[in-house]
Amino acid sequence: MTTVRVVVADDHPLFREGLRALIQDAPGVTLVGVAGDGDEAVAVALAERPDVVVMDLRMPGLSGVEATRHILRAAPAVAILVVTMVDEDDSVFAAMRAGARGYVLKGADPAEILRAIQVVANGEAIFGPAIAARLTRFFSTGAAAPAAVPFPDLTTREREILTLMATGAANPAIAARLGLTEKTVRNNVSNVFAKLRVADRAAAVARARDAGL
Repeated sequence: MTTVRVVVADDHPLFREGLRALIQDAPGVTLVGVAGDGDEAVAVALAERPDVVVMDLRMPGLSGVEATRHILRAAPAVAILVVTMVDEDDSVFAAMRAGARGYVLKGADPAEILRAIQVVANGEAIFGPAIAARLTRFFSTGAAAPAAVPFPDLTTREREILTLMATGAANPAIAARLGLTEKTVRNNVSNVFAKLRVADRAAAVARARDAGL
């Protein structure tokens, strides 16, 4: 039986070690690398060229979506399996657009995660029950893809500011770019935090990058 070579990328040490133990104890799979952030995930994946990368979405540095894009651009044969706590529609569709073959939530049974690894390694797609239900609802409604207008609660101005934040622009640069006062930018940034339910700029930028902004 062919052994599936796996890299695990997750910034939470306990979950990362749990996956390490799960894979090391399971037949048919072998762990060839671990990463604690998005940049390391890309480096390890390109060095090891595994069959599967088990990828978290929200990590320091590159997000899981960005890391997926980087890996698949250089090594399209690698299968990306997202295993994350994030279940918002925009994150699910951003991961799919980036090329992920599977999307499973961290609450899944260990057997489900192992099965998902084997499925994506075989070139198929797999989604956990909660994610599959979301996809079914989306396609049954015939609605426009949520990623076309990410974060619909934001105003046009707030979305512009979030997009610039995602590029690394600070408030003074955003104010100059949009012809606004810095106070107006700060107020809009506070509104963005509230609507995205995040506590700081880093978390807002991570949400924006996961959505493809």
